[in-house]
Amino acid sequence: MKRLDVIFQTLVDAGPDRKVSASDLAERLGLSRANVSSDLNRLWKEGRIEKEEGRPTLFFAKKGNDSLYLAETSLDRLAKTNKSLITRIEQAKAAVLYPPRGMHCLILGETGVGKSWFAGMIHEFAVDIGRMEKHAPFVIFNCADYANNPQLLISQLFGVKKGAYTGAEMDRKGLVEKADGGILFLDEVHRLPAEGQEIFFTFMDKGIFRRVGETEMERTAQVQIVMATTENPESSLLKTFMRRIPMVIKLPSLVERGLEERFRITMEIFQEEAFRLGREIQISANAVQAFLCYHCPNNIGQLKTDIQLTCASAYAEFISLKKNQLHVSVQDLPHHVKQGLLLVKDYKQELDQIIGTEHNCFVVQPSKEGIWIGRETGDTTDSVYEKIEQKIYELQNLGVSEEELEFDIENYFTTFIKGVHQRVNKGDMARIIDPFIIHLVEEIVRFAEAKLEKILSQKVIFGLALHIQTSKERLAQGKQIVNPQINHVRIKYKKEFAVALECVRMIEEAILMDLPIGEAGYLTMFFVLDDVSMEEERETIGVLVITHGSGGATAMVDVTNRLLVTQYARAIDLPLEEDSMSVLEKALKVAREIGSKAGLLLLVDMGSLLGFGEIIEREIGIPVKVIPMVSTPHVIEATRKAMLGHSLEDVYRDVLGISLYQREEQPKEQVQKHIPALTIVAACLSGEGSALFLKKLLESRLRYDESLLEFVPLQLIDKAQARSQLRKIKEERKILFVVSNYILDRELRHHSMDDVLNGEAMSDIQQVIDLEEAYLKMQESLGEHLQMVDGQDILADVRMCVGRMEERLNNYLVFDTRIGAYLHICCLVDRLKAGTQSVAYIQKDSFLLENRKLYSLIRHELLPLEDKYEVVISEDDVCFIMNFFIHNKTLA
Repeated sequence: MKRLDVIFQTLVDAGPDRKVSASDLAERLGLSRANVSSDLNRLWKEGRIEKEEGRPTLFFAKKGNDSLYLAETSLDRLAKTNKSLITRIEQAKAAVLYPPRGMHCLILGETGVGKSWFAGMIHEFAVDIGRMEKHAPFVIFNCADYANNPQLLISQLFGVKKGAYTGAEMDRKGLVEKADGGILFLDEVHRLPAEGQEIFFTFMDKGIFRRVGETEMERTAQVQIVMATTENPESSLLKTFMRRIPMVIKLPSLVERGLEERFRITMEIFQEEAFRLGREIQISANAVQAFLCYHCPNNIGQLKTDIQLTCASAYAEFISLKKNQLHVSVQDLPHHVKQGLLLVKDYKQELDQIIGTEHNCFVVQPSKEGIWIGRETGDTTDSVYEKIEQKIYELQNLGVSEEELEFDIENYFTTFIKGVHQRVNKGDMARIIDPFIIHLVEEIVRFAEAKLEKILSQKVIFGLALHIQTSKERLAQGKQIVNPQINHVRIKYKKEFAVALECVRMIEEAILMDLPIGEAGYLTMFFVLDDVSMEEERETIGVLVITHGSGGATAMVDVTNRLLVTQYARAIDLPLEEDSMSVLEKALKVAREIGSKAGLLLLVDMGSLLGFGEIIEREIGIPVKVIPMVSTPHVIEATRKAMLGHSLEDVYRDVLGISLYQREEQPKEQVQKHIPALTIVAACLSGEGSALFLKKLLESRLRYDESLLEFVPLQLIDKAQARSQLRKIKEERKILFVVSNYILDRELRHHSMDDVLNGEAMSDIQQVIDLEEAYLKMQESLGEHLQMVDGQDILADVRMCVGRMEERLNNYLVFDTRIGAYLHICCLVDRLKAGTQSVAYIQKDSFLLENRKLYSLIRHELLPLEDKYEVVISEDDVCFIMNFFIHNKTLA
């Protein structure tokens, strides 16, 4: 409990008759008088306590009937962490508190800002303060569902009297009656037709209404109306309707709420996912920065969806690799979220204040214990403990003797120290290691060098700092420190071991933790492995980025070096007018500067640059690996791992793992990438460069799943070859569109480059992508859930069946409705095959009478399904399918 809450609760417990001064309360609670005085005045300004002027000023709790703020409410807690909502929260409180039973209010805001959630918070507040009963109803009604049917709207809202119309076989309550004593929330109120708005006039004015079919009896209900809309109410609602809504609350967009609140919202969503998955989630600092900076037009709703997709991606790896912790890194992010890393530099100062300058990670627990910040696990502070323990376990299982076991441990320890960046200095250490640990290591080094009469190398010092920091974190997590060769190390290196024991004592005093004697064995190895044993050591690899165009490579490297606070990566730009051979000369010069025996990682975009690797390798005599189709996440990951001393093979493999697209020119030994089932071809007459530009433009403007869809650039200089390539692609996967000013295949859907560049085609392309991706995901889902039929086959048949219905009716289902129809019919066939009885359709006779033509058409188009799967689809089942076409727009 916070100090402010402790002080408030103390006054409440004492009662309104007990008056105390700041001094008395500070003495009683053992707190600073200045802090207590400040908190008391804050509580008084918030209206939560009373004060009596005098010398000294006395404070006391309010009487139970004096205020509805006697205890902290849900809205109070919300205001503490959401400064942008303070004014809106005060408006909400006023709407609830207004006598005699509150006032109706309208919540405005963009899609996804949380209007429905805020309406729920208003209801919770009303219950918290006792304005409504504990179990007061909160009824939600989406006006879009009945936008084109005012009569049905009336019956839903106000209920029906028995016999009011054919099929009304009993009295039925409406939503207004169900909401009596609580709140009726009208979502998307701008979809409420004018007739529907007028229906509400009498009820909002007097609280009286009649059920449909009632002429004499008047009913009453005490209901507070809360409405929400994304539209301008002045243009979408009647003026007479707006006059009855005295309180209008406009919720800010995600951008308007600022980075600090966005960070809190992001971490709360991650915590919800941790709770849902029942697993601790660790999020890398770069991933957090991407979520804080990327363009998120649909606000919190989209942010939540993107985080869920990210966690799903990380969870798949977590399950397949059987990890103990679910780790979210940049490579798990959707493509459009990764673009946020390019904007980090624009918010650097504010980000530094929110998440710090060190490369920390954020850990959320599957409980409500909050969020804690820790150092990134894994590569940032690779621990020699886990590596050695794993090596011991593997060797023991192979039956290796103790002598051989010891040899392997020493060699692995040597490799650990060799992997540390050769050019590290105190400034570099401060960016990766706690300054407190650096100071401690400096003392240990001075002591050890004096006792051993030798100078320890900078690399050993840095390795020692990393090791001690990891030791501290390991002990804090309750993990053991075990050295299986402690006796041998003590006997073989007596002098170094004695010094290590003293250093262990120094560490214990500094970190206030007890270290086991095994730690002395590890420290001994650092003192033994000095520069003499490092003469044959490998160096770190260089990272060089080269791309076509002016500024592309420089921009990616600038983002990377700023994020990692270094100048490690290097860049060369290749303007289109410059000769590639002159750029090769620059590349050779830079490679000689940053390359070493460890090698060079070359990251390029396309074309002739792919051949630079072989030339550099041959000219300079160092190993070179090439990563094509470079993006900023590639450069960040490559630089981070290179700085930490990873081998060229390791860095190449890990960076390749986050590739968004792999070219045929990649080395043959590379593991073949999964080929997405869908593709969009970007074809251009002016050559590969223009086609690639078109591809990247589509990638940046569209939402898509990289595992399902790929954009392929195609040059049209040789049209016959282009058609041949297109046929090959068409054989391997489904082509959704060809974007080109030239018709390559009349069977495929085309969009011109002009329509793409001006944005006119984007909506159509996005709709098809969404549908096809949903279709592929449905195939997988149905395959798991359907018992009697094959999921892929039935979905293909149903898709064809629904398509025929749409054509004959000239009524093309919108996205959500179409997906719903597919799922419904697939599951229906599976249930019928299993012998499950059909569900009765209410008021079937009258429904069929009104829609006889529609019934006949849909009945006819379902015959192929009945014949193939040997089922009988009843009239009731057909009625349910008819509703998808009748309520096409409203269901969406």
